[in-house]
Amino acid sequence: MYGLLGIPKGDQAANWKQWGRNYQFFDAPVGIIFTIDKDLDAMSFLDIGIFMQSVMLAAKARGLDTCSQGAWNNFWSVTRRVLNVPEDEYIICGMSLGYADETQAVNTLVAEREPLDSFATFHGFE
Repeated sequence: MYGLLGIPKGDQAANWKQWGRNYQFFDAPVGIIFTIDKDLDAMSFLDIGIFMQSVMLAAKARGLDTCSQGAWNNFWSVTRRVLNVPEDEYIICGMSLGYADETQAVNTLVAEREPLDSFATFHGFE
């Protein structure tokens, strides 16, 4: 991804500048912060992931694009203060929502995927 953006390996200043764009939601018109109640158990983190995927699929079905952003968790204390997130909630992550700029090279990235059989086993589907 950084290569597509013209950022060479080892250029820490350029890397950090690009990383900082997370906190501008990559110029998307909508930024969403996902939180979860601290009283819920660890299994509830699955629920928020499922919910996020549902938001992403619903957006795509309506012609919108999204980018989930774990970077928001790195500075959760600032995010909490600026957005007035209650103390009884964990800040999980953010998500950019809008229309992808197809002219941007970064939006041409197709990440390699691990083959399904390298991490999943199916039984009873012969």
